[in-house]
Amino acid sequence: MTKPTLILASSSRYRREVLEKLHLPFECVSPGIDETPLASESPEHTSLRLAESKALKVAESYANALIIGCDQVATVDGLQIGKPGNHKNAVKQLTMLSGREVVFHSALSLYDSASQQMQSTIVPYYVKFKTLTPLQIETYLRLEQPYDCAGSAKSEGMGIALLDYMRGDDPNALIGLPLIALVNMLKQAGIDVLSLPRT
Repeated sequence: MTKPTLILASSSRYRREVLEKLHLPFECVSPGIDETPLASESPEHTSLRLAESKALKVAESYANALIIGCDQVATVDGLQIGKPGNHKNAVKQLTMLSGREVVFHSALSLYDSASQQMQSTIVPYYVKFKTLTPLQIETYLRLEQPYDCAGSAKSEGMGIALLDYMRGDDPNALIGLPLIALVNMLKQAGIDVLSLPRT
């Protein structure tokens, strides 16, 4: 049997950049699914359901592939927060998050379309924002424009200056693709990342 293709079921450039750290050949395929949370659904359940749904959707077109599905739901005091989309919404979001802790529920799934085996997990990550002034918020947003990031901050960039702490088992979980968990899942699927020949 031929070696399975590795596919990232995502169009996110941030997740693509994270996966590139493993130096594995992979393809990116947008799953194109509805990501609306269901009524009365917990953040953890939303992220896990969507991660698995993305992998399964892409699997419809690939008979022999390992498909990575991932999703992230950010919450503050149980309230889900999304991507701001524009400057005005980002100001509102950072004002609300000032001095508070945000939990990023990062779900990861690896689906083997040949064996129809699914591995899934959730890796939480905790971020505490400093108490921010309106000037600090405006300065940051003008510099980085993180309008496509949940929480309106890029921790891998200037956004680190907004934070009191970051806590979790895998810093990549904050970007939406927990690599430690993925490496373990790949090994279970027969791919040892450090034992593969590299060209």
